[in-house]
Formats: sequence, structure tokens, C-alpha cells
Amino acid sequence: MPRNDSRKLEAFVKWFRSATPFIHEFGERTIVIAFGGEVLTDGEMMQLAHDINVLVSLEVRVVLVHGTRPQVEDQLRQHGVAGRYAEGRRVTDLDALKCVKEANGIVRMEIEATLSTELANSPMAGADIRVSSGNFITAKPYGVRNGIDFMHTGEVRKVDVEGINRRLDDHEVVLLSPIGFSPTGDIFNCTLEDVATSVAIALKAEKLIFLTETMGATDSRNKLISEITAAEAQKLLGESTQAEDINYYLPAAMRAVREGVKRAHLISRHVDGALLIELFTHHGIGTMVVLESPDKLREATPADVDGIMALIDPLAERGILVARSRESVEKEIDRFVVLAHEEEVIGCAAMNPYPGEKIAELACLAVNPFYRDGGRGERILSHIEKRAKDRNFKSLFVLSTQTTQWFVERGFVEADVRSLPAERQARYNHERKSRVYTKQL
Repeated sequence: MPRNDSRKLEAFVKWFRSATPFIHEFGERTIVIAFGGEVLTDGEMMQLAHDINVLVSLEVRVVLVHGTRPQVEDQLRQHGVAGRYAEGRRVTDLDALKCVKEANGIVRMEIEATLSTELANSPMAGADIRVSSGNFITAKPYGVRNGIDFMHTGEVRKVDVEGINRRLDDHEVVLLSPIGFSPTGDIFNCTLEDVATSVAIALKAEKLIFLTETMGATDSRNKLISEITAAEAQKLLGESTQAEDINYYLPAAMRAVREGVKRAHLISRHVDGALLIELFTHHGIGTMVVLESPDKLREATPADVDGIMALIDPLAERGILVARSRESVEKEIDRFVVLAHEEEVIGCAAMNPYPGEKIAELACLAVNPFYRDGGRGERILSHIEKRAKDRNFKSLFVLSTQTTQWFVERGFVEADVRSLPAERQARYNHERKSRVYTKQL
């Protein structure tokens, strides 16, 4: 076997094994996936169907909510009807409603046709995806807002949870259009995000996933935010400019997690396999919105030794950290703190005290590479600083060879080896030539 092929197989095995916990976690759980009509117009529906097929084969309960904006716009042009928007919503008069109904019928049939594909020698080979649609959404008029009558534009009033669950129990994929019906038989044009969020909340879904035009929410430096709490997202929307669809989907995600959905995700529709990457890898690919951070910073226990060694050993091999034996970590475990993500140790640090000089050393600061976004290193550092202050230490020092700039950016200044406590000077490795940085507390 060629060496490159062997490496690819090894990588596949490693990935598949790492995905196993997620496979166990999502089996028999409900996931709501929302996507705009652009997925069809841009020819991306088959790729999405491949990923849905994987989820169905793993017995995940899948609800799809599609949008129709480009298809409605096309119908409006064909019928010579002028489109009108206000407050980010379509104003739906009778002529526009006819176009909305036609567009939704076309989109629903195209999606059902794609999910029915069973092409040999393709990811859809052997697929048995049964699709169910229906009048599961009861809607009410959006009404008159700021003097504007939205007419047949509506919002979700009630979700037929029992009806949807019966289809899911029968191993069907439920496909919902952004349409709602009133008890009097009226039809209302709803928004994709309203339907998807309301359904996810009503079903107590494990996840709500929006397929977006961009990679997800970004910070003030236009850098992707991999994880954010609902409170942080609220603040972000008030302080930074987001892509147009993020401005719609991020508030919907916030509402979902505040009302019982465990996780909400914003991921790019343009990345093939983005859905699987987000669900079955530790690092994901987009922005995950949670009610509260699943990361817990706590004192280390002997049960954390394996997790700590898994973090520091790779860095020691690269010369970033000093190598430590398992025995030394076990002996000094009371000096360590760990950052745990749903029981997995993803970060650690130790504080070595020198009480005679009122100085403490920051050591073994490490974060799993998949979790380095989101300020986790800063959070661990802040905890160590507080720990040192609480014990009346006046300053903190760190020895570093390759991450000096990170510490400088966080208030450390370079110092001489002679500024170290005498005991630490005696153990200083002159061959390693680590630089010394200190920070006043």
C-alpha cells in the first residue's frame, strides 16, 4: 500500500474513533436544520442530502426547515408583482401570497426529489429516506407594525408537536416550509428562522442548526467566534457589524437556547460536509451558541492526570513546555487547575508557590489545539492570577521559549533570571535558555 494511502487511512480511523462519542450522543435525538432557498438555486442540495443520509443512518431524528426567498423573488418577477419589505420581513399581499405558495410548492418537491435519490456508487446508495410534510404550523398575523400592515405575513402561534413526533418515531425526515395555517383556514407567510426556532423549542431539540452565507458570527477583528453564550451574543450584536443573515439567525439561536434547546449552530452552507464537521468533531466549523459555557474551570483531581498529560506531552515534544513525568504531575496535582469541556480536560495550568518571596510561578499552561479560540488561555491565566492574589502573592512569573509574545500581550514584562526566587534560580536550565517574564499582581 502506498505510504500516502496508509496515512489517509490512519487519519480516517483516528477521526472515526474520535467521532464515536458524538454518534452515541446524537442517536435518537432530534436535530432541526434550517437553510435558505439559496441551497437549491446554487446546486448545494445534493451535498446536504448526503449529510442528512448519514444522520438518518445513525438514527438521528431530523427536521428540515427550508426557506424560499430567491424562489419567491423569481415568482414575483414572472408574475410582474412588486416585492416589498419592511423591518426585515416581506409584506405579503394577496398577489405576493400566490407567489409564496407557488415557490414553496416548487422548493418542497425539489427537496423531496433530492432526498429520494438512490444513486449507485454514491453516498446516497441504499438510502431509505422517507420524507413527511404537513400542516404542522399554526400561525397568526404579524399584524400592523409601525403603521405598516403586513397582511398575509405571519408568525408561529403553535407547533403540532405530537404530529411531528409521530413522523419522527416512524423514522421519517420531517420537512417544513415557512408557511403557517390559521384555524380559519388562512395561509400566512412566515420567516425561516421563526419556524425553525419555534419547532426546535417545541420539540425540545438537541440542536438547532442554521446554514449561513458566511462561516458564522465574527468578533470586532472579523475573526470567527467558535463558541458564544446567549448573553455574549446579545452584547456582540450591539457592538459589532455582522453579515445580514447572521443578524437574523443569531437572535434566533439566542432565543432557542434560552428556551430549552441545548445548542444552536451557525455554519456555512458553502463548505461541503460542514454539517458533519460541526456535529462529529471537537472543534466544529462554525459558531455554536449556548446558554452558558460548557467549560468548567476547577481544581484538578487525581482523575485528571491522564487529561493533563495528554495536553502537556505534545508541547514538551515540541520544546514549548518542559517534559514532566506522570509521577511528578500526580505528586503536585493540588497545584493544577483544569478547564473541562463536558468532562473532557481541554486546558490546564499549575501555580508553583514561593511564599517566602511572595512570588508564584505559572507553569504548564496548555490548551487543546481544537479549543484555542474563545479566550480559554486567558481564562486559565486569570484564574491563576486570582489564585495567587488570594494567597497574598505580589507577582507572577513564567518561563517561556516560544510563546513569549502571548505573555507580553497580557501584561508580562521580561526580567532577568536573577529576579527569580533563589530556589527557582538553582533549578534554572541554562541550556534551555528560557526567557523570564513577570507580572505584578
